[in-house]
Amino acid sequence: MGMMQEFKEFAVKGNAMDLAVGVIIGGAFGKIVDSIVGDLIMPVVGKIFGGLDFSAYYVPLAGQAAGLPLAEAKKLGAVFAYGNFITILVNFIILAFIIFMMVKQMNRLKKEEPAPPPAAPPEEVQLLREIRDSLKR
Repeated sequence: MGMMQEFKEFAVKGNAMDLAVGVIIGGAFGKIVDSIVGDLIMPVVGKIFGGLDFSAYYVPLAGQAAGLPLAEAKKLGAVFAYGNFITILVNFIILAFIIFMMVKQMNRLKKEEPAPPPAAPPEEVQLLREIRDSLKR
């Protein structure tokens, strides 16, 4: 079997297609969560803590002057951007919680299939039981 044929069989399997769809939807969903965190949650958190913008917090590591915007400080050298990390951490926690709730909901909605009724015993076993019962009488 040629490599192209093997690749074709792999690519059209249900699992590979499901994975591709999941990755695409996950990427789009990640952008939505990024927007929720960056545009809705972090400004509210910043307002609660006195107008702080967490994404702009950093420690200069290459001798940059304090107070520069983060983008300019990065151009001048390495920075320890802990504020950006806090934003991404909040993003991850929200995303993980949403995925947890989705999986929990899917598991709850999954219907438990009732166990199939016990199969009738084979004819030989049934005959042996009848003989046993008739001998007891």
